[in-house]
Amino acid sequence: MTRPLDAAALLVTWNLKDFGSLTEQWNSGPADSPKRDWRALWAIAEIVSRFDVIAIQEVGGDLRALRTLMKTLGPRWHFLMTDVTRGDAGGGERIAFVYDGSRAELSGLAGELVLPPEQLAAMAPDALQRQFARTPYAVSFQAGEATVILVSVHILYGSAAADRVPELKAIARWMADWAAEVNRWHHNLLILGDFNIDRRDDALWQAFTSTGLAVPPQLQDVRRSIFADATKPTLGKYYDQIAWFTSGGAQLMDLAVAAAGSVDFVPHLYRDIGLTKQQLQYRVSDHYPLWVEFR
Repeated sequence: MTRPLDAAALLVTWNLKDFGSLTEQWNSGPADSPKRDWRALWAIAEIVSRFDVIAIQEVGGDLRALRTLMKTLGPRWHFLMTDVTRGDAGGGERIAFVYDGSRAELSGLAGELVLPPEQLAAMAPDALQRQFARTPYAVSFQAGEATVILVSVHILYGSAAADRVPELKAIARWMADWAAEVNRWHHNLLILGDFNIDRRDDALWQAFTSTGLAVPPQLQDVRRSIFADATKPTLGKYYDQIAWFTSGGAQLMDLAVAAAGSVDFVPHLYRDIGLTKQQLQYRVSDHYPLWVEFR
């Protein structure tokens, strides 16, 4: 059902694990590959349909799951995506935005973020000296009177946590520089996606927030992963974030947070066959959708 146009805007980021191919039957069997089936795709579509704009990471080169998702959502839903990221570090992934055309529309900007040579030439030990392993994707949307530029990111995981610091610092610097420019045009700038941050306040978190990016208080203690400890959500697997600048000339102008959270789908799916979380991650995901509602 279409929500009224004057309702609050709902934005979500979701890393859909290996969102590529699809086993075209209701329940995939032990010998089927991939494990994602029509039943899982229906559940994903039900969750996606509750939001207005959805940033999806880990879309694969095979688009069967994405195309089936779009057909399931119906004709008012649209998508944009990047090409496949080449190279071993990129993992053959795409970044995509799926959006409800009755609630939001494109406002003109779509492109990948490429670092300038001057930034790549920096000599600091933790400076990024190559392009992002998975190029961030920026798309602008208009909902009502507000224009929002969304930058979707999937940060390199690497062989050690320290491998992620250069990309985190580089994207934080890019956002700060860009926010100072888009502010003049009264555009809101947000970054969201999978940042592979292990826990709040660790070195990765500090790199991410080094230029003033802030996560809304409503998301600080929300679980991001189906494997996170429910009693200690910020002590591990703090991967997914939605952030923006909250002070200075780069702060949001036309948006105020009404609510935020994540969607715990685990208790509601495949209860009749008793899938474990380890099994469920290959059908749906190991990440929860992380969302924010703007007035």
